[in-house]
Amino acid sequence: MNFKELAIKRFSVRKYTDEPVSKADLEYIMECVRLAPSACNRQPWKYCLLTSDEAKDKIRQCYHRDWFKTSPMYILCMKDVNNCWVRTDDNKPHGDVDLGIAVEHLCLAAAERGLGTCWVCNYDVEAVKRLFPMAGYEAVAIIPIGHIAEDCPHGEKKRKEIDEIVEEI
Repeated sequence: MNFKELAIKRFSVRKYTDEPVSKADLEYIMECVRLAPSACNRQPWKYCLLTSDEAKDKIRQCYHRDWFKTSPMYILCMKDVNNCWVRTDDNKPHGDVDLGIAVEHLCLAAAERGLGTCWVCNYDVEAVKRLFPMAGYEAVAIIPIGHIAEDCPHGEKKRKEIDEIVEEI
């Protein structure tokens, strides 16, 4: 599969089977995440693998959607707020950008392995802080990950035309 085929294959999965993610798949995916680039190679991230029943119960309190509860595990993607590179001209911190690159590595690596993911960013921020306290880190995304259910809803990808997003200057 080439990269374009992989990009087409990846979609936001909103229904999973209860089959666990294998250790080999998880190790492969997290190695792909580890290799992601970041500004000045700061690597300002930490990934909490939520696999225990207690951790899954906690994260499910932070995002109230029925489909979310079907995931056999979650990855809580955290930004190291004290180690982000900051652009000097305007003091823009790049931690969210760096984490976004790495999380998409995660999603694409999972798709390559036949697994599904979904970016979840509209969660209860205060609940995540309370239930998963980690000094110096801020949650950026929750990624449910697992085997895609046969009856998972999957609409056609709707994207803007290339001439709407590309401009040659």
